[in-house]
Amino acid sequence: MGSAAGIVLGGAVAAAKLILFDCDSTLSAIEGIDELARGRGPEVQRQIEHMTTQAMEGKIPVEAVFSRRLELIRPTRAEVEQIGADYIASVEPTARSTIRELKERGWEPVIVSGGFRQAIAPLADFLGITRVEAVDLYFDGAGAYRGYDVDYPATRSGGKPQIIARVKRDLGAGRTVMVGDGVSDLETQPVVDLFVGFGRYADRKPVRAGAGAFIHSLHELLELLKA
Repeated sequence: MGSAAGIVLGGAVAAAKLILFDCDSTLSAIEGIDELARGRGPEVQRQIEHMTTQAMEGKIPVEAVFSRRLELIRPTRAEVEQIGADYIASVEPTARSTIRELKERGWEPVIVSGGFRQAIAPLADFLGITRVEAVDLYFDGAGAYRGYDVDYPATRSGGKPQIIARVKRDLGAGRTVMVGDGVSDLETQPVVDLFVGFGRYADRKPVRAGAGAFIHSLHELLELLKA
């Protein structure tokens, strides 16, 4: 998925302005993996939520918990599809209007997530975002869990910068802004022009301290990116 690498203006190609969004606790209020854990009982849910928080705050690397969480849950295709509906039901209240206006200003929105592509795709469609960078899950013919794309960069620390570097090459990016709530998002700072921390749902101290800007509503991006 994606769009052309730049816009032709008077015979020249104008570099795309990229606005990159994390999904969980940013575009939507929920953490998809934690919601999947709810159906596995309170003990599994507690373990999953603890691991998610530890990873998002940078206390343990993403790769230390990515596989373990999925093996504990072993989500079905139907359960993952339900998370897609839950993302939309819990969408950040200003996300749709903010993204629409940013697109009108020439920004190209992209989702860059360590979440699951099959769950995120419906939210992306709802928000008018055509490119989703996320982890593919695998299921058998009956919809039972068979694994995930272990080679995808977002499954490990330092993966999101690699993804963004590739997206920038694909789209011929000029100015690039990343918005997210976790330490894995903060890691993108060296490859973007501005990292914007997002604290509406999870105000994480390392992210607040390291961000070039910190907001609690996506609507604030319209003023922040006015120049």
